[in-house]
Formats: sequence, structure tokens, C-alpha cells
Amino acid sequence: MKVVIVGAGSVGSSIARELLAHKHEILLIDLKPEVIGRSGLRGAHWLVGDACELSTLQGARVEDADVVVSATGDDKVNLVVSLLAKTEFGVGRTVGRVNNPKNDWMFNDSWGVDVAVNTPQLMTALVEEAVEIGDLVRLLTLQTGVSALVEFTVPHDSHVIGRTVGEIRWPEDSTLVAILRDHAPITPSRDDVIDGGDELFFVTTIAAEDELRALLSPDSFESPQPRPAEEAGHLEQQGPEDDGFDG
Repeated sequence: MKVVIVGAGSVGSSIARELLAHKHEILLIDLKPEVIGRSGLRGAHWLVGDACELSTLQGARVEDADVVVSATGDDKVNLVVSLLAKTEFGVGRTVGRVNNPKNDWMFNDSWGVDVAVNTPQLMTALVEEAVEIGDLVRLLTLQTGVSALVEFTVPHDSHVIGRTVGEIRWPEDSTLVAILRDHAPITPSRDDVIDGGDELFFVTTIAAEDELRALLSPDSFESPQPRPAEEAGHLEQQGPEDDGFDG
């Protein structure tokens, strides 16, 4: 996969380092020549220039990139780069770093941003994930604020323990995409039984998040009713092949 990262500061470099370790092709664009050859980024390609200029992006052959990551410390730059990558070069996926949480509302498809990463928000989510067992934690906002990746750690006294995935009437706009058990990921099927300590990961619309939280709360009395056959068939078809990410 070819990834273009704009901004070779600490955030952009960290992203590049991880992606290089996974054998992806990385091109870093930055205004400062002194960042070239930064330690730990061996194998990365470099381009010195202003990524807000079309000529720079043309020189980087951004149209060949699978993903463009705008990771600078300037929200204006990140928005402009995302917009140009999407509208002028047809890049399939853009990830934009949000530096000021007050600007979060702008990082949407109007500015060509597919995924907005608000670093303080993500750090808060990771802290909450570690301590808020039994509560729904939003990890990442997806698709211009319409959907989110959320996590729920099943308490050992939860009413969902012992029930299969197919028995539970999940909200219509929420999909269970993974179960993490004993540090091993599981692709959920109808027959998987939920156990205490399981980490459940959902992709859900923001609107359905409260409904999902209510369903998983200790006060929920949702009865174990299997879904209709046609819904069951739909559930079985959902998996990694249907799946639609620092900034």
C-alpha cells in the first residue's frame, strides 16, 4: 500500500515508522529539509515542499496513493491537503489530524476528510477503555461523524454473559465487528457465546450509540429472542469482507 504522509513531525514520523514496519511504501512531505533522513524512518521516500501547492502534490504523484494522511500541526493545512487529495487527485482514503478540538466539526466530507483523528479525544478514549469496564467507549469517529468505532468490555456480572451473538437484538444501525478475548481477536458469528471480560467492538451510527449503551447496561431487561431468519442470514454474512486509522 502506498501512503503519503504530510508533516514529518513527531506525529507524522510515528505513523510512518509503524507503517514502514508493516512493509508499506511511505512518502513523507514536509517544508523543512532538515527532517529528511530522520532516524527510524529508513526506507521512506521524502519530498520537501508545501503540500498545499498543487505542484508539490503532483510531484509526489498523490494520485497513485492509496491513503493520504495530513498530520501537520496546522488544522488549516490538514484540511486543504485533504480537500486537494480527494477532489483534485481522487485519493480513495484521507485521514486528517485535528489539532484543535474546536475545529473537529470541519473535518468531514465537505473538506475531503474520510477519517478525522482528534488526538486528545483518542487519548481520552484509550484511558476510558482501560478503566470504564461495563460502559460503552467511543474509540474513533468514522465517515464524517456519522458512524463510530466503539468498545464495550463485558463485566463478569453482565446479563449478556452466556448468550450467543445471534440471541441478542442489536440496534439496527450497530454491527458487532470483532470480539477480543484473551488478547486474541475473534470474528463474531451467531453461535459465539459472550463471556465476562470479552471486549466487544462495534461500528455504529452516532444516533444508535445511546441505544446500544442502553442495551448493554446492567439495567437492561432485553429478552433473549433470536432474530428472524432473514436477519440471521444477514448477520452471518457480515465479517471482515464487509468492513468498510495518529495523528
